[in-house]
Amino acid sequence: MGDGVMAEAVFDSVDPPQTALIDKCVHCGFCLPSCPTYMLWGEEMDSPRGRIYLMKAALDGRTPITPSFVQHFDACLGCMACVTACPSGVQYGPLVERTRAQIERHYERPWADRLFRAALFNLVPYPNRMRVLLAPLLMFGPMVRALGRSRWSRALPARVRALLALAPRVTWASLTGRIAERTPAAGPRRLVVGLLTGCVQRLVFPKVNDATVYVLSAEGCDVIAPARQGCCGALALHAGRLEEARACARRLIEAFETAGIDRVAVNAAGCGSSMKEYGELLAGDPAWAARAHAFSARVRDVSEVLAELGEPRAPRHPIRGTVVYHDACHLAHAQGVRSQPRDALGTIPGLEIVSPAEPEVCCGSAGIYNLVQPDTAVELGARKVGHISSLRPDFVATGNPGCMIQIASSAARQGIEWPVLHPIELVAASIKGQN
Repeated sequence: MGDGVMAEAVFDSVDPPQTALIDKCVHCGFCLPSCPTYMLWGEEMDSPRGRIYLMKAALDGRTPITPSFVQHFDACLGCMACVTACPSGVQYGPLVERTRAQIERHYERPWADRLFRAALFNLVPYPNRMRVLLAPLLMFGPMVRALGRSRWSRALPARVRALLALAPRVTWASLTGRIAERTPAAGPRRLVVGLLTGCVQRLVFPKVNDATVYVLSAEGCDVIAPARQGCCGALALHAGRLEEARACARRLIEAFETAGIDRVAVNAAGCGSSMKEYGELLAGDPAWAARAHAFSARVRDVSEVLAELGEPRAPRHPIRGTVVYHDACHLAHAQGVRSQPRDALGTIPGLEIVSPAEPEVCCGSAGIYNLVQPDTAVELGARKVGHISSLRPDFVATGNPGCMIQIASSAARQGIEWPVLHPIELVAASIKGQN
């Protein structure tokens, strides 16, 4: 089959999007203004309603999987803003994930696209491989990022420009550091909390993990970070690579389920969203279904853990300034976690918390989206930075590493540099008395 050639098959019986979920969509259009791609282009088939129509048509055998069909689903950020907007309760996440799984099985992408995606999925979920890839940035990082934003980069393919511009800031400590497997509670123990250390998080934002451990310990939690934990499978799940996601889920459940924990704390929105779906992801596996449900029932965003603990035990010291809090899509829309991060920031004396305009609109990160759909991601990133910039923040806070990289990179394109932090970092700084 040649590059971009239409496959003859439509959808098969393995993980198809469920008709019962599709039929909940009444095509009312409430999702349209919430969808980033519809907002940018005004194209019906690049809206949730339009994509659901395409799913139904493929299930009914009325449309083949053509390059145009695939592009409409590739263009979707999977931000789940439509889930928040939908009055009928349509669960768009499982629908788009399973449609993408069908595309991955029945459509042969152009060779360059196949190669690029294969490289991402064979590198990003594997921290040891990523260490090797990121090591040159210790010396050449500023040069690489500057090249990605320069006018000279226009001669490069868009995806290569994106890789350069989004190259994260790393240090020797970030690439080699480790989290202790067990950190005891400061004072009487209130909970035993497992910590997902993440793939990108542990290498690029280790201070987020350090701050998470510090705050949870200060608030009376034993913190367990199993050394043998791996990728949670979020990137694979959101891209429709369901068997890869299931394999990751099984390994992660196994790493945590004998640790004697009450909760599993996650400080990356995309990871937390996927881990809360393990029960559904492994529902068809008799050996793992019950274990997956039990595991997912214990998963919480770190801000949810703090909310559950109630009145803070550790004293907070003032941090003077304004923080713009950006709602990560897979925290606000997929998990419905909006107030808890703001409440955690609200325990810090002297800190003013504000939200940008269009808080429901994605920043353009969306897992690997800013790498595989870079032009759209750049446009959304610029839009988000414009709204943030108008508020003149001292800090920007958001609960997802992809958003942190995207916002910092988008700001740098406009010659702006803010401290872009996870809310837990500001809470930790307040407890330590660092301003």
